[in-house]
Amino acid sequence: MAAFRPTPSVLDIARRLEEAGFEAWCVGGAIRDALLGGAPLDWDLATPATPQQVTQLFGTRRTIPVGIEFGTVCVLDPGGMPHEITTFRRDVRTDGRHAEVEFGASLDDDLARRDFTINAIAYRPRTDEVRDPFGGKRDIDLRIVRAVGDAEQRMREDRLRALRAIRFASRYGFSIEPATLRAIRGSAAHLTRLSAERVQQELVKTMAQVDVPSRAFTLWRDTGALSVLVPALAQVSNVALSTLDQLSRDGVGGRVAPRRTSSRVAALFLDVAPDEARAAMTALRFAKHEIAWTFAMVSAWNAVAPAIAGAVVADGPSDAQVRRWIAGIGRLNVGGFLRIARARWCAMREAEQDAPSAQAIRALYRRVVTLRMDPIAIADLAIGGDELRAAGIAPGPLYARILNALLDRVLDEPARNTPEGLLSELPAIVAALGGGAIGRQH
Repeated sequence: MAAFRPTPSVLDIARRLEEAGFEAWCVGGAIRDALLGGAPLDWDLATPATPQQVTQLFGTRRTIPVGIEFGTVCVLDPGGMPHEITTFRRDVRTDGRHAEVEFGASLDDDLARRDFTINAIAYRPRTDEVRDPFGGKRDIDLRIVRAVGDAEQRMREDRLRALRAIRFASRYGFSIEPATLRAIRGSAAHLTRLSAERVQQELVKTMAQVDVPSRAFTLWRDTGALSVLVPALAQVSNVALSTLDQLSRDGVGGRVAPRRTSSRVAALFLDVAPDEARAAMTALRFAKHEIAWTFAMVSAWNAVAPAIAGAVVADGPSDAQVRRWIAGIGRLNVGGFLRIARARWCAMREAEQDAPSAQAIRALYRRVVTLRMDPIAIADLAIGGDELRAAGIAPGPLYARILNALLDRVLDEPARNTPEGLLSELPAIVAALGGGAIGRQH
């Protein structure tokens, strides 16, 4: 069939299975994506061969037993890319997340245990035959996500399917078939059966794969999934969700830009207190550096965004103000923060709320680029602890207060940042801080 063009290595794996007497069917997401006009590289296969037979056929050097108990072995192609080969199977029992399976099933049995009709289509390269017992191709043409068989049963078997349905619908611009949507709503209270890691992975996949993630997270909110999985976001606003759409996902424009997915995650928490955002992400088992990034963005949004918005819509901020904003946000963080802030302000304007104009934000960004290499941190000062000791100031907590006072002057006038200029400021600063005369031990 013209729509399906498995890679040569996949065709070779299928040929080897067929020559050994086993049917080989391409299944899963590659079939769905090919029918949607894509050119997938990651093809999985289903076969009546057992994991042991697959391993014997391809040898231990080319196989990885990723899920023997579930019938899955990865076969490496010559380039080292793994392709999952799974034995036809049927579910014996499930607990809402994990299934106990038995082999010896037919292809139709195997397809019947899958989640949605668009994922329950199989293609046999040897005969160019398509098996579509549940009308998946029809649903792709109709742009519908529909559960295979009884929707409520599918959700009971695996609670993650509720979130996957939402992601697929949002990613492809599909609607969710009414009975499937009702089952998703009914499944919300049971999503506690999902591990934190699984929820985090689904959230991140949605951010990374969906061009308009507000569609997905609006459904997370309106079906009750958010209140169960991320209580801090239970009442997340439409403006916060629309902000996500203003931040491009990874891969748009043919490249992966730094922190695109991370910035979308951070933007989701802008209306949450920084400590609450950090606690929510910790509960979801996000990596420490991702938690730190969101905490920094949310903290900056709470601390300086109102002042920035007020200044740029008035007469415009002074250079000293801009330097202080950069200092508060951090030189390495300010670019990412402004991208998130620009997205939020754009969403606010679309909601007819007061926010800086796109032109004002661009002008601010140009000034930030120009000024962020000015001295804006204590590490940028022309003197440090050694010079304070040489000036006769006894080491102690007073050092930090002195250096901060010097930085405050430098933020106003960067030209002051010379050893001579800063040392000349010391007597007045020490006296104002109650440190006594320089050179006297205290």
